[in-house]
Amino acid sequence: PQQRDAVEIIHKAKMRGKTVMVGGSDATSSPHVYQGADHLILGEAEVTLPRYFADAKKGSAAKIYQDPEKADVSKSPCPRFDLLKFHKYLHVGIQWCRGCPFNCEFCDIIELFGRVPRAKTAPQMLKELQTLYDLGYRGHIDLVDDNFIGNKKLVKQFLPHLKTWLEERNWPFEFTTEASINLADDEALLQMMQDVGFFAVFVGIESPDETTLIAMQKRQNTHRSIVDSIQKIYKYGIFVNAGYILGFDSERGSVARGIIECIQATSIPVNMAGLLAALPTTQLTRRLIKEGRIHADYEIQPEGEGDQCTGGLNFDTVRPRVDILRDYLRVIETIYTAENYFDRVLSVGVRLDSTKRKFVPPLKLRLKELKGFVRMIGKMGIQSVTRRHFWRVFFQALIKNPASIRYTMALVALYLHFGSFSRYVAQRTREAIAREAHSPSRTASVPAKTLAHQTPEPAMLVG
Repeated sequence: PQQRDAVEIIHKAKMRGKTVMVGGSDATSSPHVYQGADHLILGEAEVTLPRYFADAKKGSAAKIYQDPEKADVSKSPCPRFDLLKFHKYLHVGIQWCRGCPFNCEFCDIIELFGRVPRAKTAPQMLKELQTLYDLGYRGHIDLVDDNFIGNKKLVKQFLPHLKTWLEERNWPFEFTTEASINLADDEALLQMMQDVGFFAVFVGIESPDETTLIAMQKRQNTHRSIVDSIQKIYKYGIFVNAGYILGFDSERGSVARGIIECIQATSIPVNMAGLLAALPTTQLTRRLIKEGRIHADYEIQPEGEGDQCTGGLNFDTVRPRVDILRDYLRVIETIYTAENYFDRVLSVGVRLDSTKRKFVPPLKLRLKELKGFVRMIGKMGIQSVTRRHFWRVFFQALIKNPASIRYTMALVALYLHFGSFSRYVAQRTREAIAREAHSPSRTASVPAKTLAHQTPEPAMLVG
């Protein structure tokens, strides 16, 4: 989503005679997009950046520094948190591990960082936290790992150290992260996460359909009740944000109803539904290239598209493209109505167990949150579309579960974004449907034989 802006910034900097370096995941996956930069520092920075610095000191820096070697993150330096202006951030992000043990076909994390999670040491992590603490930061820290529990053994070794550190400093931080849904299978781990102050986790659900999950190689989501798994996580005072994807080859007929029912049944308020995008380097993209189905310039962010929600489906789909778009429109227009969204917030808010939380917001943060609450009243507590829902959630949550009111209202606040953004996405999707309706040739399905290797046998599926 940041690709076009990044390329524009490179161009503007070059116009001013600046030397430009670029790196990161998109530059590593699609270096040709960033040829306007003077130097491309590709791969993991711990590996390639020192080589650039060494050559730059000698005045002989090359155009491209690239190495597939995976960094030893136990030697990664502490970030320069002192350069941050904390008041401009909702939270601070730190990284504990890289890599994920699973093998999802559409995911580029395993291609960029590998399938063997590499974690920093406990002393490293505590040094980073101590640095933030010494700089005066207090509050929300997001562990930005793509799968925090990729190696449960390492997590269980680290969390006791974190708990001791937090206890000694009177609980200055609370945490969020991203994890696979099999987190729900380990109540001991959930208890440990609750004990150190995790209050939210992002989970990739992708689809409630088992056939589709197997086809995309996301087997960790199969052989389970998604609803029961999410409810288990709620029990430990951790609310869930989720991701869904539409446009997989294995979809048979409309999938909108199944996704909507899953969202409503799990009561997850924030569901990031998007259209499948074939990302460079993934197994999905390699297969689509082999099948001749990938679009030209598939890795280029389309002009005027600033997000994956309106910029996916960069390949010839099996289902008619217009049908996928209609499903997507139905999902977006249903799950983000004020009534449905606030109903889910209230459902989570009254059952979230926050009685064991040790983190107490400092006065400065409480004043900031109070100011935000007053602004929410002005934007949602008075407006006719949201007024009834806003106060219903506030008073019922306050009465039934006052310990969780802070987190309940944080979820309410997110509707300021998701309400308007869903309307934007819906409008863009209607425009795309109209274009498809006038281009019949683009709605043709891919021949079924293309799916021969992709569709599981019925015997593999759960009844």
